[in-house]
Amino acid sequence: MASSLVSGGPVSLVYGFILAVIGATATAASLGEMVSMYPTAGGQYHFIAKFAPKPCQNLLSWFVGWIGTFGWLSFTASAPYLAAGMIQGLVVLTFETYNPERWHVSMIYWALVGLATALNLWGSRLFSLVETASLVIHVVGFIVILIVMWVCAPSKHNASFVFATFLNSTGWSSNGLSWCLGMLSSCYVLTGYDGAIHLCEEMANPATAVPYCMLGSLAINGTLGFVFLLTILFCMGDMESALNSTTGYPIIEIFRSATQSTVGSCVMTAVLVLTAWLATVPLLATTARMVLSLARDRALPFSTYLSHVNTRTDLPQRAILTTSCLLALFGLINIASTTAFNAILSLAVLGLQVSYVLPIIIILWRRLSAPHGLSYGPWRLGRAGVGINVIAIIYLLFTSIVMVFPSYQPVTPSNMNYASLIFGFVLLLSGGFWVINGRKVYDGPAISLG
Repeated sequence: MASSLVSGGPVSLVYGFILAVIGATATAASLGEMVSMYPTAGGQYHFIAKFAPKPCQNLLSWFVGWIGTFGWLSFTASAPYLAAGMIQGLVVLTFETYNPERWHVSMIYWALVGLATALNLWGSRLFSLVETASLVIHVVGFIVILIVMWVCAPSKHNASFVFATFLNSTGWSSNGLSWCLGMLSSCYVLTGYDGAIHLCEEMANPATAVPYCMLGSLAINGTLGFVFLLTILFCMGDMESALNSTTGYPIIEIFRSATQSTVGSCVMTAVLVLTAWLATVPLLATTARMVLSLARDRALPFSTYLSHVNTRTDLPQRAILTTSCLLALFGLINIASTTAFNAILSLAVLGLQVSYVLPIIIILWRRLSAPHGLSYGPWRLGRAGVGINVIAIIYLLFTSIVMVFPSYQPVTPSNMNYASLIFGFVLLLSGGFWVINGRKVYDGPAISLG
């Protein structure tokens, strides 16, 4: 949110959020149609293996699998890191003598990842309880925050500030580019809906349940998110004070300013922290299933080891532990350099969006060139399919291109956007493994796609 206020101001946040909801909904609907045809945990890279032209099926599927998995790994790390950073921010707010250090955040981050790992390994029976608690806290907590903000805020901005104020403090000479950079915050919070796809092999009736799960999550998050955004913009108080908060998180200062209370700010921020941590549990589960799927298809090093499923619990324990170890390694990287850690996190949305757009482009090609060769599932888009696919493709290509631009000028090592560098590294890594071993052993999904 802070970067969006600098890159375009409230205008970028409000109208960018609306565009992001439209684009994300079209994307989820497009993916939902494909998972209704072929409900497998591999998701996007399995769709590629089914729909792409025969000569390039395996190669494209391989790269999309790696890109999507690394994107999910980065996306999973972002939730506990956000929660850990906010916890440190609350300590800064509460104790003036506290001197924040990077390793403090990493320690909190490791604790949150560890708890999520324990639940994934030994608390699978509690998953329904965790998901219910997450939904209740997400909805009820946000409603309470909204009421407190509107009732307690000592002053409120007018509609002109919220819907017509444009700012460009990025250093970019183009206001249009600044606006585009500002709208990216909405893309970050409206992604990851494909998580239901990667858990579909453990769901009842996934051919219809998964599409409704994805669209339902967007409906809830989109509605709550937009109302929350408007509330924050109307009730945020002095914008400069929020942006320059010593906590490092403008939202903490916004809560403090609205309630005129440190305790009030801590309680309201705690809702966000708890929501972020609860999200870590299913995020870790989703990423582990992506690792399991790739290993099952012999597309990862040590595939035999990683594809093992515990016969007693039916859980991919080795994939869960491997994913957790990689997440823990990110915490070490943060101690060495926050810039390097943020560079890894920058792959999250870019990697996921690339994994979305490629199968949608291919299904659109199949829909137009050979429509009679498609065997639709019980959930389909019908005549609206072409238009919905086109909207999703335009949205994903546009935002993916903007995501690689630096947020500020002049560019320095600390504010550089390293998303393209990390994305290129993943491509080189996956390409190298393809040449060494993948092209010999990878022959598409190990399970039948019908």
